[in-house]
Amino acid sequence: MPSYDVAALPEEIVGFLTERHLASLTTLRRDGTPHATAIAFTYDAATRTARVITSDGNQKVRNIERAGEAGAPVVLCQVEGRRWLSLEGRARVERDPAAVRDAEERYARRYRVPRENPRRVVLVVAVQKVLGHY
Repeated sequence: MPSYDVAALPEEIVGFLTERHLASLTTLRRDGTPHATAIAFTYDAATRTARVITSDGNQKVRNIERAGEAGAPVVLCQVEGRRWLSLEGRARVERDPAAVRDAEERYARRYRVPRENPRRVVLVVAVQKVLGHY
């Protein structure tokens, strides 16, 4: 399975991460079993950061917060036909209103303007490894 240098992703991979595709996010439950959910995310290649907007209090938020300041190990996986990428990293929950607005703006550029959600938070993933077939 090919692995890519997260600090120097090829342009076509960065392009794939900006095209409109849905993905999955896998977190770990308290008992260690995986919790996978369908999500939409954005990726900033300059900072190696993925962002997922979601509602506060849901299972993925609880799973990530349980890990504390070190962040929780997560995997984002985007698939389109034979092309796929897995982004592995550590996630934390961000509630700062400015960070939420920034994530909403990024989401709107990749997908569409998100619906109003006063309970919105951002899952911020520091991407450490990129695997895939492109």
